Amino acid sequence: MATAQELPLDFPAVPIDSLVLLIADMLERLMAHNDLIPLLPESLTRFHSRTAPGITVLDYLRRIVRFTNVEKSCLLITLHYIDQICSRIPLFTLSSLTCHRFIIASITVSSKGLCDTFCTNSLYAKVGGISVTELNVLEREFLEKIDWRLMCTREVLQEYYVNLVRTHSTGQFFLAGTQSSSGSSGTSEGDVEMDAASRPSTPADTARTILIDSARLATDVSRRPTIEQNMAFAALQHPPDTSANPVENNDSDN
Repeated sequence: MATAQELPLDFPAVPIDSLVLLIADMLERLMAHNDLIPLLPESLTRFHSRTAPGITVLDYLRRIVRFTNVEKSCLLITLHYIDQICSRIPLFTLSSLTCHRFIIASITVSSKGLCDTFCTNSLYAKVGGISVTELNVLEREFLEKIDWRLMCTREVLQEYYVNLVRTHSTGQFFLAGTQSSSGSSGTSEGDVEMDAASRPSTPADTARTILIDSARLATDVSRRPTIEQNMAFAALQHPPDTSANPVENNDSDN
């Protein structure tokens, strides 16, 4: 049995590859759950690939980290965006057909919304294995689905991080100062039970959220884009005309 690895209490101090492992573990479990749900025509979105990409979520995230120098907050807020969209659009599910496109759209959007510096769409598209035109369409669709709610508090991101550690499928990680003498990670009364996999669910009632109850999602942020965000997303004001059909799968690990 592998030795448990201690992680810092606060997410900004965690090694980025450990954070990627935590996020990928959660997304893989969510995908495995949602892949069992029959895909209905009304559930199709622009995030759907025709076939599952030939690169794992873990390797995809590592590729993004390697080539875009993405910040940890942008990785964590992807989970918040999933919760937002699943709460607002019950038919949407994160599956093996949608996860990769969702991730690259989320990183593109969050980097522009949260960071002082970010990459061009051409680089995000190349790293994500899709065309720039396709990414522009996904970016606009993403912003509409989250109703331009790009921000959340540091406390919310910290809560996601803590519970990613608590609910990791192998129990490989524990937070500094929380491991009990028996070797299992301890929890306090203040911890919130957030593991979607622990809640009863059926194909008709998919995991609405990942780690945080939708009733607790931050609502004290402006819905409409700020001046800075409008400048960052200026290229999306006149998107190219595209068909309403799901985009062709172009994901690759090259």
